[in-house]
Amino acid sequence: MKNSSDIKEAIIDAATELIQQSSGNITEITTRAIAGKANVGIGLINYHFQSKDNLITICVQRIIQQVIQSFSLEGKTYSDDKERLTDCAVQVFDFLLKNPAISRISILGDLWDYRSDCNSVKTQKGFMFALDNKMPEADKKMLSFILTAAMQTAFLCRQITKELLGYDLDHASDRTAFITELVKTLFDGFKKEGGEIL
Repeated sequence: MKNSSDIKEAIIDAATELIQQSSGNITEITTRAIAGKANVGIGLINYHFQSKDNLITICVQRIIQQVIQSFSLEGKTYSDDKERLTDCAVQVFDFLLKNPAISRISILGDLWDYRSDCNSVKTQKGFMFALDNKMPEADKKMLSFILTAAMQTAFLCRQITKELLGYDLDHASDRTAFITELVKTLFDGFKKEGGEIL
């Protein structure tokens, strides 16, 4: 007989596989389907996770963690931090828009229970690595926090982002333009007509 942690992992693995097969459409995934795939009784899912929603949130967080770890800037050359951070942020933003159901669960899960090990904070830390050591640590943290929050807000409100900001985030070129302008604004600030920074 498997021990409790093995059963729990089998359930998580089964649910994760079903989430990926459904392209993130979690409404198609039933507790019965998860139990069948994990070869356990439905009661064990409720015992270990209290609800299907809790289980799905855990699985989505793991999927996002794996994706964050897969983003790479290696082998690329950049002229400055702004260009490097823009490339990194475009990769993250593209993932969000290509995987909307999974991304929404992850972001809302983080906002519900924001912790130092949540995916939003891991994304912020990843952005900090895209910045060189010349920038003060406090500035790196603030820039990464604002960038992550702005990207998440734009993603969650993407249906009206075109109306509000002029970017249709369903198109890769508009996503890149949005991120480029966002990072530029974070680095350079807003400028008056005469070129003075506000």
